[in-house]
Amino acid sequence: MLTNRLIACFDIRNGLVTKAHKFKNNIDIGSAENMAVKMYEDQIDEIIFYDITASSEKRKIDIDTVKKVAKQVFVPFTVGGGIKSLDDMYEVLKAGAEKISIDSMAVRNPNIIKEGALAFGSQCIVLSMQVKRVKKTISIPSGYEIAIDGARVFTGMDAVEWAKKAQGLGAGEICVNSIDQDGTHAGYDIEITSLISRNVNVPVIASGGAGTPQHLVDVFSNTEASAAIISSMLYSPKIERNYSMKEIKEKLIQHNISVRPWIMDYNIG
Repeated sequence: MLTNRLIACFDIRNGLVTKAHKFKNNIDIGSAENMAVKMYEDQIDEIIFYDITASSEKRKIDIDTVKKVAKQVFVPFTVGGGIKSLDDMYEVLKAGAEKISIDSMAVRNPNIIKEGALAFGSQCIVLSMQVKRVKKTISIPSGYEIAIDGARVFTGMDAVEWAKKAQGLGAGEICVNSIDQDGTHAGYDIEITSLISRNVNVPVIASGGAGTPQHLVDVFSNTEASAAIISSMLYSPKIERNYSMKEIKEKLIQHNISVRPWIMDYNIG
């Protein structure tokens, strides 16, 4: 049986981890490098790093921070933000990332998914989607619309149809970021995570809203997602309490959810 993955997500701004509420009102938490090391030592399964201002500032990704993090952690490491070309992808992979996350640029130029998959393999290409619940219409039958540019621009695209198209272009994994749940600590958007995970044949990552281990139990029990992003519940000062990976994994195992167990004498060296 494949194990479900727990992924620490870091939104990065000027080399610092920053947290938002529904993609707004960011507060800085600490050094990206130091926090990645802390999560790695606590036995996180994977790490995702988003340079959240690269696209809006029309600059390349903060490659120096990517290199610093990659030298310190030895779990799968995904990087996104400001990636516009195969050259950008290559630079990120050369800096130590194992996977590339594309979001707004994929909406603007869907062929970048196909180009990246052909050049580096589908397993390297993660489509990140910003989704918001809206009124169902003919053009948005799922009731979830795709947004880009940090949830500032709405596209009129249906989230489920976009996920299916991206899979066809070669995306090897899809991350479903709920704008409505982001930073709320109230749990994942089960409906859209379930809709997308039932309509594609690639791994789906649930994202947005995790505040307690029970939220992970809920998303793995009620959707076909194979991974979930956890961030605030690990380190944010704005949440009632933070949780260790030991606590989280023990809770999941108690509910018969398959995860890589926390190991007391885990050797990180």
